[in-house]
Amino acid sequence: MSDIVPPEVRPKPAVPAKPPNVGAPTGHGTGQGHGGSHGAGVGSALLGYIGIDTIIEQMRKKTMKTGFDFNIMVVGNSGLGKSTLVNTLFKSQVSRRSAGWTRDEKIPKTVEVKAVSHVLEEGGVKMKLTVIDTPGFGDQINNENCWEPISKYINEQYEKFLKEEVNITRKKRIPDTRVHCCLYFISPTGHSLRQLDVEFMKRLSHSVNIIPVIAKADTMTMEERQEFKQRVRKELEMGGIEFYPQKEFDEDMEDKSDNDKIREAMPFAVVGSDKEYQVNAKRVLGRKTAWGIVEVENPNHCEFAQLRDFLIRSHLQDLKEVTHNIHYETYRAKRLHENGGLHPVSCNDTQESNL
Repeated sequence: MSDIVPPEVRPKPAVPAKPPNVGAPTGHGTGQGHGGSHGAGVGSALLGYIGIDTIIEQMRKKTMKTGFDFNIMVVGNSGLGKSTLVNTLFKSQVSRRSAGWTRDEKIPKTVEVKAVSHVLEEGGVKMKLTVIDTPGFGDQINNENCWEPISKYINEQYEKFLKEEVNITRKKRIPDTRVHCCLYFISPTGHSLRQLDVEFMKRLSHSVNIIPVIAKADTMTMEERQEFKQRVRKELEMGGIEFYPQKEFDEDMEDKSDNDKIREAMPFAVVGSDKEYQVNAKRVLGRKTAWGIVEVENPNHCEFAQLRDFLIRSHLQDLKEVTHNIHYETYRAKRLHENGGLHPVSCNDTQESNL
């Protein structure tokens, strides 16, 4: 049997620049130039409305009916406010603590991976949100290789998706449990990254979208925070660690300009809270200190609003696409190359699972 060569994994293709003559009338709407060529018409003038623009509304209705999946993983030491931040991001009790976690539970002896799913609905759009927590990470005296259970979980989700794809009789909609985003929580030490931080991000940055955040930013002054952010960015660059959004995946100049601003602001220094306080006759989410109220959504107090807008309002779909087109395709190509191709599962084996 000849060797199966895996497909080359390439970044998403760049969007071509709009030709200067698009939309300009050419003759009588034939799309031909002055030379009368019979090539593909570019910039053809429509003689009336045909409804091409309704495709956007069709896609919106389809998405609203089916909903979509979004799986977010949180990684960091205990006590950094991971559960609280996720609850604040989605303004719901979606962390694992809302599913029965209590403070009396002991720190796990090894890293565990726990996933909790919720269905959120806003404006008629349904989203199945899965929060994957990693209790025990970085909490032991010896944290050697503590990233391995996390890496194993991420690859297991790719494997599940791949096996569904190669089935002879496939499900109409393959359940997507792949990790779309990993929020990595950095302790607000004000000094530098720990060796564990560097090793984790270096080893997993090529298999999942890592977004580093500085936890509990209200424990530092504004000057300390800015210095720490610059130091972290420099250490990430020196370590060759790529975090999302990666420069090579920028599709066009507009994307590059927007993403450059985000990359310059990262890692976001955040504060999470699910408690409300009265500030200037308004109810705000915040943390009460001896010096006043730290408002979570106030950009002058922390960068939570920037993280939320980036993660949910502008890049959520791109996170899913990069996961599928880059990280999953890399895993898929490697698996097919190693095994000489995955054998499809017979119809009898999948009939029960497809019901």
